[in-house]
Amino acid sequence: MPSRRRRHARLIATLTDLIGDCAAAAGAVYRPVADAPPEQVDVPVDLWPLSALSLSASTRLDVARAQDAARWPTAVVQEQEDQQRTFAARCAAAEGEQILYEAEFGDTSGRPQPPGVIPLSTVLQSAAMALAGAGADFLTELLDDPEQAISRLHETAATGEFTTKEILDEATDMAVMSGLMSLREAQRMPAPSTAAEGCLAASRSFALAVFVASAEAEATTP
Repeated sequence: MPSRRRRHARLIATLTDLIGDCAAAAGAVYRPVADAPPEQVDVPVDLWPLSALSLSASTRLDVARAQDAARWPTAVVQEQEDQQRTFAARCAAAEGEQILYEAEFGDTSGRPQPPGVIPLSTVLQSAAMALAGAGADFLTELLDDPEQAISRLHETAATGEFTTKEILDEATDMAVMSGLMSLREAQRMPAPSTAAEGCLAASRSFALAVFVASAEAEATTP
């Protein structure tokens, strides 16, 4: 099986390109201001690079993911088998929690819920949300304490409900999505300087995604 850096090589390369494009788009705002004479009040800037980047980034990333998958078909098959196994384990755990809940509070699935009360998730929903939660927890801990994040990663995978690769891949997807959302938000900003700041915020998320996409479970520092 390839290393994660090889498995996600096209994705990592595209994310790296996007980081440079984010810097260039922000520069199209900052550079004209820096070059303008002190007495100039209104400085024209170019927001087209940011708009083009916001429109194309998600498509470029989708193409990169598809290319990575095509390059490593055996790895894709293994990942799918692992996902089926761990999803079944998470479903079993969710069913067990549901049984314990019903034993304590009774079966409330058929009862109308009072206003403001959120109904319990289904077993399938709980299994899907568990992976998202594991990925989000890893990202949060990675920024605060990388060694603790790796330690918790192994603890979580030891339950059999996740693999370390699944959690890292989920965390990568979240970092990528954060960058895309920052780009979309920057495009809607009324002030060019604020839009440029949003573009640079996207580059930070993409840089984090590069690290997680290439990290093996034994990594300890970002």
